[in-house]
Formats: sequence, C-alpha cells, structure tokens
Amino acid sequence: MLSQATGQYIHFEQLGLDPVALDLGFFTLKWYSLAYIGGILLGWWYLLKLLARPGAPMGRQHADDLIFYATLGIILGGRLGYILFYRPDLFLKPLQVLKLWDGGMSFHGGAIGVMIAIIVLARKHGLNWLRVHDYVACAVPFGLFFGRLANFVNGELWGRATDVPWAVVFPRTGMDVPRHPSQLYEAGLEGIALFLVLAFFFWRTQARYQPGKLVGIFLLGYGASRFFVEFFREADEQLMWLQQATGLNMGQYLCMPMILGGAYLIATAKGRRQRVESIAGQESVA
Repeated sequence: MLSQATGQYIHFEQLGLDPVALDLGFFTLKWYSLAYIGGILLGWWYLLKLLARPGAPMGRQHADDLIFYATLGIILGGRLGYILFYRPDLFLKPLQVLKLWDGGMSFHGGAIGVMIAIIVLARKHGLNWLRVHDYVACAVPFGLFFGRLANFVNGELWGRATDVPWAVVFPRTGMDVPRHPSQLYEAGLEGIALFLVLAFFFWRTQARYQPGKLVGIFLLGYGASRFFVEFFREADEQLMWLQQATGLNMGQYLCMPMILGGAYLIATAKGRRQRVESIAGQESVA
C-alpha cells in the first residue's frame, strides 16, 4: 500500500544531498569523515571549557593527549565492534576489516574503545579515570549528532516503512517505500537532547563532584534513546532474523547493559563523593 502512493512523501534524491563533500579528482572528502573530525574537534573545545571550572580532574595537556588516545579508540573500537556485533563473517576476510572507507562502524564498539583509552591515560598520569570519563561523556554528543547527520546524508541506516507525513523514500533500499528518517530521530535525541541534559547537570548541579554520575546519565540517556529509536529503525539485513525471532534488534540488546550500568552509576554516585583536589580549573572543592 505504501509503495503505491510515494509521491506525497519526501524523495531522498530531491534533497540534493551528496555523501561527497569535496571531490578534487585526486582527493575525495566525504561528509562522514568530516562528521568524525568535527565531532572530535568540537568535543575537545567543549572539554576545555569544562576543565576551566573548579575541581577539574585533568589539565590541558591531559586533554590534548586524550584526543589522540580517544581517536584511536573510536576508530579501532568502532570498526572491531561493528565486525564483532554485526558482521563477524568479515573476520574471515582480513583485508575487508581494514577498509574503513567502505563504512561499518559501531557506536558501542567505539564507546568501549574510548573507555579503554581513558583508563590507559588515567593510569599513565595518575588521574581518577571515572571523573575523567564524566567530563568526556559531556562532550560525546557532538560526535553523535554529526555522525547521525552524516548517516542521513549517506542515505544509510534508514528506518522502517511508515506513512507519516515526513517519511523519506531512500533509493539505496532498492524499494519505492517511504520510511522513517530514523537517523534524524537519533541526531535529535542522542545529540541535541542528551547534550542539553548533560549540560544542565554539569553547569547547574553538583554532579561533576560525584564520580560516575555524569557518565551514568550519559549511558542511561543514550541507551534509552537508542533503544526507543530502534523501534523505528530497520534492522541490518544480516540480523533481520534476530528482530523477527525476538522483536528486538542487535542495537537494543547492546543498549541494555548501558541502561543498567548507567542506572547503577547514578544510584551509587553520592557514595563516591570525596574532596576534589583541583588538577585544572580553580580551587579545590569539598
């Protein structure tokens, strides 16, 4: 029924979007690459703003070093996470694993990679890794927002068939069927809404002095947002069986431990509060 009346919906090709931001012939720059670069740079800029407040858990030099560690964590963790969670068959094709330009990154894998990067940096410099994680969590929504916009520009990770007025017909599906622009739903919830929630708790409450509370809010907020949006998102073709068998897809199963872990960190945060000695920013905070 939907495929018979697609004229009233938005056709993706009419938006004039192109995955390639710059093509010089010998060099091609894609919006997806710019999304990663923009998210990392804006996240770093915002992180410095947070570190300027009293009781910061690390200094400017630590933040600069963290960018390098975190970038490696995002790329390696994101790629390996995608293969492990969504395309384990690629482990049998080593050369395919290295083809990052062909797409295939997992946020959950990238998050694990960044967590490992933070732990390595914290141990190297004697920092409180959980408090460092709190600050980094506040800056992550920049990357999530740009990444989801890039998914939309690429016409990938589309939603399920629908008849809502803002439905989009994506040509890459191979079917003339209007679908939820689930990439934009995720950009709004995981990017804008989550950023605002974390900003409120950082700037307007004492959450940053309770180790684990901000990262707990991030995990709970992201997990709940992603779990909800997945009901409107088409499951990966190779994992469609999981959705048909259980009613939930891989993304939702991966969000469950994030939601539980986030709730635990929030509930136990007050018990971890201690006198905060300033490494950056201004005075110590009791």
